[in-house]
Amino acid sequence: MAHIDHLVTAGNKDPQGPPEHENNVWIVGDAVEVIVIDPAHDPAAIAAAVAGRRVSGIVCTHGHWDHCRAARDFAALVGNPPIHLGEADRFLWAESHGDASFTPLDDGDVLRVGGLELRAMATPGHTPGSTCLYAPALCAVFTGDTLFEGGPGATRWGYASFPEIIDSITHRLFTLSAETAVHTGHGPSTTIGAERPHLDEWIARGW
Repeated sequence: MAHIDHLVTAGNKDPQGPPEHENNVWIVGDAVEVIVIDPAHDPAAIAAAVAGRRVSGIVCTHGHWDHCRAARDFAALVGNPPIHLGEADRFLWAESHGDASFTPLDDGDVLRVGGLELRAMATPGHTPGSTCLYAPALCAVFTGDTLFEGGPGATRWGYASFPEIIDSITHRLFTLSAETAVHTGHGPSTTIGAERPHLDEWIARGW
């Protein structure tokens, strides 16, 4: 039966970042095959959590270093499955991986694993190529750094956009049912229903 495994990994190779980044890693699939979402920081620990299952794909929800820098090392440990990333984040990917290739992930693409469908939802704002994955059969969406418990992701960079992330949340994520679990890139999970009432507050604060 398909299910979600959750792993928290930690690390910091960014001198301008916090003392330690903690990232959520999501492993989606069944007893035979999985897709790994945002394999951050610790490839060996993530490979151990996969526990011998076939990894049919890796998804980076966006190109920030803490979400994608370990992706190629992890892929090498599990048979080099394709690494999927929104094309608009190629410039961020290049900061970690130069001209190494990845498989572009477009809005509406469907990845299949363990009898499940994971549907790509383009949600630009945090980064231009930020992409969420919606699993209807699990009533869950994997939002990376687009939506957290308590608000949207940061938009402090020149390539980020607060109006755009609010539009992505309002017109993409908030169209999902209130019961939909929101599995984030950092911190606790939440639900669409828990976050939807706070939209006006976020807009008024400007974050």
